[in-house]
Amino acid sequence: MAKLLKRNLRLNKLMTEVKIFETERLWIRPTSTEDAKFVFELFNSPKCLRFIGDRNIHNIDKARLYIEDKMLPQFERLGFSSYTVVQKSDEKKIGACGLYDREGIEGIDLGFAFLREFEKKGYAMEAASFLVKAAKTYFNLKELSAITVEENSGSQKLLEKLGFEFIEFTTIPNDPAKLMLYKKEL
Repeated sequence: MAKLLKRNLRLNKLMTEVKIFETERLWIRPTSTEDAKFVFELFNSPKCLRFIGDRNIHNIDKARLYIEDKMLPQFERLGFSSYTVVQKSDEKKIGACGLYDREGIEGIDLGFAFLREFEKKGYAMEAASFLVKAAKTYFNLKELSAITVEENSGSQKLLEKLGFEFIEFTTIPNDPAKLMLYKKEL
């Protein structure tokens, strides 16, 4: 119990130190356990399940555990991870965009997902292009990777607009899907 309490105190302190980013229309802020309901909704949307896969987040408690076990430790280790994208106009959570240290991908991976009603409005481009710049200027990264399934032409187009180049097909551990690997030098 004491170990868990220490970890939670460290993570709470970390979350107060992590930067919240702002674009013209969006807040891009670190995903926290307070976002569990939103993470549950997003990760169980038909498009996420189809293109990203089932992350076994089948209730809000599992979403909270996913945030605690997968997202927050990376923030603690690297200073960046998953960000919740929030509309400034009404403070509605509309998507996620992040810089991920994924097993099986060399370097840091840019990822993004948005609720269906917020697609095709330029939000993914706005958030992802900002995080690409932050990767270089704020986190001092020299290169980013990105992966997507071949059927996800929308993600491919966005990655190409961001200056990513297709490198090869690949797979990652514990995922049988054939993935398209993209890279971008910063």
